[in-house]
Amino acid sequence: MTLSSLAFGGSFQINLQGMRQTAMGGSGVAWPWDASTIFYNPGGLSRLEGVQAYGNVFAVTPNISFVPDGTGNGIAKTIKNTSTPFAAYVGGRIKKGSNLALGVGIYTPFGSSIDWGNDFTGRFVSKSISLQSIFVQPTASYRISELISVGAGFIYGFGSVDIEKGIPVQDANGKEGAASLSGKANGIGFNLGVQIKASEHIQLGISYRSAVKMKIKNGDANFNVAPSVATNFPQTNFSTELPLPAIFTVGAGFKINEKLTLQGDVVIAGWESYDSLKFDFESNTPSLQDTHDPRLYKNTFAVRVGGHYKFNKYFSLMAGAAYDPTPTRKNYLSPDAVDADRFSFSGGVVVNPIEKLSVMAVFNYTTTAGRAVSYDPANLVGTYQIKSFAPGLGISYTF
Repeated sequence: MTLSSLAFGGSFQINLQGMRQTAMGGSGVAWPWDASTIFYNPGGLSRLEGVQAYGNVFAVTPNISFVPDGTGNGIAKTIKNTSTPFAAYVGGRIKKGSNLALGVGIYTPFGSSIDWGNDFTGRFVSKSISLQSIFVQPTASYRISELISVGAGFIYGFGSVDIEKGIPVQDANGKEGAASLSGKANGIGFNLGVQIKASEHIQLGISYRSAVKMKIKNGDANFNVAPSVATNFPQTNFSTELPLPAIFTVGAGFKINEKLTLQGDVVIAGWESYDSLKFDFESNTPSLQDTHDPRLYKNTFAVRVGGHYKFNKYFSLMAGAAYDPTPTRKNYLSPDAVDADRFSFSGGVVVNPIEKLSVMAVFNYTTTAGRAVSYDPANLVGTYQIKSFAPGLGISYTF
């Protein structure tokens, strides 16, 4: 009867904040390609020439399947649902020749939409979840010397959570009960970066994005149950916290020649801070209690690599790959946060039809092997597999 099934992991992390970086396996902390460095490494902003306006959008359509353990019945696939994460940046040096640069970024680093439908075996754990987050990051960067630039950004995050799940009680017609939880969340954090231009051919980068606790207060909890048990499920409010992890990244870029640049990142995500999830309901009954469920996430160590080949001043081609291990433990994997070790492959093109204008098109394909897991609190056992294809379009203009 408890309602604390909300969880999230690498499956809720969106690595689509820059077009060139996405096409190169998600790497991008070392080389400040464009204004999206506000996200990847704010220290790189003062390396840009001029002031740049930048925007991109992706269409993400994940396909998730579930095969119950020990039975051929109940095989399920999520209902196809396309989300559109986006990013927009404006920034650059405050004037020509200045060492100081200012900018602002608006982007979607976390989010998910999973809908299993009404007949899913695990519907009493989760039917559907929609998590949306938008971060706003004003940023300042200063070029200390030709060698080192530093930057920092303040993050304000806001968003929403909507959850639906079944309740194992029936009315006179055999219709199961349902619960709907929704709320607005907000939190604050920061983004720090150091960009090192060791030479014209070698650049290095370090960035740290702090953890952000997205707090929900006075969320709405609504229940649709038989009149005979309605007093056990009162319409009420709830509060909770959704901890989004700290991210530490180290990267390097190498300009092999005038046409080819290679780069790579190592990323440590601090998911270990997410050890449990609490829901505090304003009104309690014997069937509706405050909850404290273990999650026991673990930190992860991801690797991202890519390359950029400039054919001429009008056309460039990019490609990359990444390995992103899951932070979830196999006996605490809830169907609202399906995750496994992920392998991503990406590519894209940049076209410069006129000077200062770039038009970008990229794709990212992510897949996992089938992962046999369980959600022990609900005794839900089975095998999940994830596949996702995300095309994207972007544009930038330097003033």
